[in-house]
Amino acid sequence: MWYVSTRGMAPRVDFEGALFSGYAPDGGLFMPEELPQLSRETLRQWSALSYPNLVVELCALFIGPELIPRDDLNDLIHRAFRRFRHREVVRLSRLRDGLNVLELWHGATYAFKDLSLSCTAQFLQYFLQKRGKHVTVVVGTSGDTGSAAIESVRGAKNVGIIVLLPQGHCTKIQELQMTTVLEENVLEGNSDELDEPIKAVFADVAFVKKHNLMSLNSINWSRVLVQMAHHFFAYFQCVPSLDLHPLPAVEVVVPTGAAGNLAAGCIAQKMGLPIHLVAAVNCNDIIHRTVQRGDFSLSETVKPTLASAMDIQVPYNMERIFWLLSGSDSQMTRGLMEQFERTQSVSLPEELQSKLSAAVTSESVSDEAITQTMARCWEENQSLLCPHTAVAVSYHYQQMLRQTPSPPRCCLAPASAAKFPEAVVAAGLSPETPTEIQALEGKETRCTPMRRSDDWTVMLRDTIENMGRRWRATS
Repeated sequence: MWYVSTRGMAPRVDFEGALFSGYAPDGGLFMPEELPQLSRETLRQWSALSYPNLVVELCALFIGPELIPRDDLNDLIHRAFRRFRHREVVRLSRLRDGLNVLELWHGATYAFKDLSLSCTAQFLQYFLQKRGKHVTVVVGTSGDTGSAAIESVRGAKNVGIIVLLPQGHCTKIQELQMTTVLEENVLEGNSDELDEPIKAVFADVAFVKKHNLMSLNSINWSRVLVQMAHHFFAYFQCVPSLDLHPLPAVEVVVPTGAAGNLAAGCIAQKMGLPIHLVAAVNCNDIIHRTVQRGDFSLSETVKPTLASAMDIQVPYNMERIFWLLSGSDSQMTRGLMEQFERTQSVSLPEELQSKLSAAVTSESVSDEAITQTMARCWEENQSLLCPHTAVAVSYHYQQMLRQTPSPPRCCLAPASAAKFPEAVVAAGLSPETPTEIQALEGKETRCTPMRRSDDWTVMLRDTIENMGRRWRATS
């Protein structure tokens, strides 16, 4: 299995190359050169699998056995899910009026990112140990990515991680999940504007090479690969029967920000999984406008909402979706993305926009609708939703009002309501705080403040240098 850049100007790489690269050298994102097509018989066999075994089957299609032999792959995936609180790793909650909610948040940090990052960290360590190498991961986070990345690599001998978190822009719980980890290989810094020092450091190619720097945000192919399993699992849990001809469809509602989960769903669709995708966004609606009318353009500002992880201006995984739906047309994708980078505004070609709206439906949801949905779901089911899950469930409630016939529907739940007590209170409900989260309040914290007067790029470079020196001293 080879991977090519969506922009078509970079050499192809294997899975290991894609894992350690993040962006391709031409600025594009890595995608599989060819997608395996799944037969009805394969889907039938997979439908009986546990979630971890489904992840193994999917990963085996995209990682050659010459890179990770099948037995090793099986061990890595099962090790990745060892710390999950639910024995099935993810859980389908069947609620009133046909509402199915797939809970993806039973990992260490109560967010769906634990699923893909725990597997990705295992892959990283596997290759690093084999090659006797070390990497330093640099992550800028608005909340969940940072804590999930830290948990996935904490204590790892071959991986150091530096996390920059935005002062005052993540919830108190998200901040504590990051700053209470005191492992030697974990460092946190706190600043208002994270992108500038990170971009400046990654622009120095020699420095990146010297320190084996990489990122773990959702540009990384490994994360998208593991997230494909959500869609297969949702389908198998909700499909009425695999004996019907043609195979029945299931609608999967994806609350989305950077569109990683959405890209994973589009790939699953292309492989033959009969799902209809719904992209559910908050009032930062670039994906909604793109699906509805081909308007891929920035708004003037990001509006802060209760679903804060989706307060995103640039959903960079849309590039993967454009490439996929255009029939792997890298020249067109490159043209679109370069124009977007220059002008912050692109109108999709008519043919691409019609393919996008055939593959994906979309909805934009206000804060008011989020709190109303949270209150209604509690009243009807005694089930507390996080604000991001509420964006998806709001779509379900709207469809019930419209009373249009639709296939079975599954709403993805990316985080536990316990992480967003402010939103729970805004919905007029009482937060429920698990013991592990309550315990964070009393723990020692460690975080380096990055003040306005400091040179953040120099601080970040120094931190990377120090981490590298420590690793060389102990290896």
